[in-house]
Amino acid sequence: MLKLGILISGRGSNMLVIIEKIERGNIPAEIACVISDKEDAKGLVKAREHNICAFFLDPRGLSRKDYDKLIVYELKKRDVELVLLAGFMRIISPYFVDEYKNRIMNIHPSLLPAFPGLHGQRQALEYGVKITGATVHFVDYGCDTGPIILQKPVPVLDDDTEETLSERILKEEHKIYPLAVKLYAEGRLEVIGKRVKIL
Repeated sequence: MLKLGILISGRGSNMLVIIEKIERGNIPAEIACVISDKEDAKGLVKAREHNICAFFLDPRGLSRKDYDKLIVYELKKRDVELVLLAGFMRIISPYFVDEYKNRIMNIHPSLLPAFPGLHGQRQALEYGVKITGATVHFVDYGCDTGPIILQKPVPVLDDDTEETLSERILKEEHKIYPLAVKLYAEGRLEVIGKRVKIL
């Protein structure tokens, strides 16, 4: 059974959807741990409600690499095979990427490579695009530049605010992130350079 480690910074809404899919038997995986860089992250409480090992790792006073070494130590101690970033608001170090090459997934609220980084929804509105969306990708050394696994378009409406657009994108995130994890767990993802082939 595939062992997952999930990293969060906030409420963990994508994490919760994945937990529910696993509990229903839709994803052949188990969550070994949930780690947050924020002590008050609501997602920690939600994970514990599902009897999942969930804890805060304090990044204060540590370099990015040293903090990532702590995370990787906790993940490897629990035999984690796939790492999921679910609203984890830190850029991870090359050390972390190398330790879990093509085994770290992230979800982003735009159709990458458009609007990487923070506030993808706001960027889409400011640019005036008619379509944006959600992307699940593997993490590489860049910011939202890794191989793309799945994408889902979301129309931008004339009266959209950042909040309304974010809400509609989130609904699609909740569909494609669990699906990407399921495909990985079933051994159906093959990374060839920058492309991800679904077998």
